[in-house]
Amino acid sequence: MKADILTIFPGFFSGPLDHGITRRACEMGLAKIEVHDLRQFTHDRHRTVDDRPFGGGEGMVLKPEPIFDCLEPLGLASREERLSGAARESLIVLSAQGQRFTQKVAAELAVLDRIVLICGRYEGVDERVADFLADRELSIGDYVLSGGELAAAVVIEAVMRLLPGAVGNEASTRQESFTAETGSSGAADSTCGSGGLLDYPHYTRPAEFRGMTVPEVLLNGDHQEIRRWRREQALKKTLRNRPDLLEDVTLGEEDSKILARIKRG
Repeated sequence: MKADILTIFPGFFSGPLDHGITRRACEMGLAKIEVHDLRQFTHDRHRTVDDRPFGGGEGMVLKPEPIFDCLEPLGLASREERLSGAARESLIVLSAQGQRFTQKVAAELAVLDRIVLICGRYEGVDERVADFLADRELSIGDYVLSGGELAAAVVIEAVMRLLPGAVGNEASTRQESFTAETGSSGAADSTCGSGGLLDYPHYTRPAEFRGMTVPEVLLNGDHQEIRRWRREQALKKTLRNRPDLLEDVTLGEEDSKILARIKRG
């Protein structure tokens, strides 16, 4: 995969891209990431990338010219080809007004050949970029950041770890929170799939630490009992922390009984 990042702060990415799975993916040849400085595509001696919005209002807005000029040499397919799926590419504006970035969206991006991320700044990006260039607007959450650099780092990390071979044990990316993969029965099994719920709790050695013990069920070797316990804990944690996720999850008969029991207390 090729990933391009357009930003006015290219130095920001010297940290996030140099560690962990993102670095591993690049070293293995699974990905290539290039950061583009938008100030290199300005045409005045002050290297101006922003201006006041028409109609008044607080703050400044990123100008369209540097973004258009930066993108043109990259050789991207047309917006129409990207939107139709004829080209395995996506040009994304990172914006508080965008679609929520989720694990599902990360998986959609991970199968593409190329993604381009435009980091917004100030009060945002000239709307013509979203209307005539980008095929997606993404937001990493319902809050406001000073710019899209942190959001770009989040998207890159989430996508890179889904590339085949980037993670040593690929099964681990299927058992995580928000992953909707399920077993043949329709419910997630104990080790490979959260089924769209939050992940179940994990414990490791020592079995007892400062008086805190690992649940006995995980030590008895009964894998069927462990599976049931993990599923119950995943449902319990999801109900407590993210009940909204339950609205989009198809629960089997066993799950429904477990959830009803949890709600009864």
